[in-house]
Amino acid sequence: MTRFLKPLALLSLLFSGAIFGFFYAWVCSTMWGLDAAAPNTAIAAMQAMNASVRNAAFAPAFFGTPVILFVTALVAWRSRESRAALLFGAGGLIYLLGALILTVLVSSPMNEDLALVETPMEASRAREVWQDYSEPWQRWNTVRTIVSCVTLLLAGLAILSLNRSRAPAT
Repeated sequence: MTRFLKPLALLSLLFSGAIFGFFYAWVCSTMWGLDAAAPNTAIAAMQAMNASVRNAAFAPAFFGTPVILFVTALVAWRSRESRAALLFGAGGLIYLLGALILTVLVSSPMNEDLALVETPMEASRAREVWQDYSEPWQRWNTVRTIVSCVTLLLAGLAILSLNRSRAPAT
């Protein structure tokens, strides 16, 4: 079991970093850019991005992050690395509840509702539709971003705890 721990720990860090980066990019660029565009354009662009995000490149990071974190926690536990196991497990649980389930229950339904909107439409109506969508979507995405950041930090701390437990005493 111990021989699998380091590769699993690195995969946990990679997956956590990938999904954090995905959510972070939406917070600090994508949504700001869409908010600066004409509402009809923003709606159409968001519809296209939402339609394209369900793909084989995105799925491993989105769905696999809690799985790899939980598997790493189990291997760490079986390798008597209880601190690392707790940190990896906490990261998996936090991501599962605060990002994956939040997406399924909140963000995805919002995206599905937006997908039903037909564009172009009258400018003032488009502005209203976009504001009603963008502001709450960004709030929830900020939560997912923070949760993913905490997940990444926990994976990093878990790896540091592995390095400490293996370091020779001075």
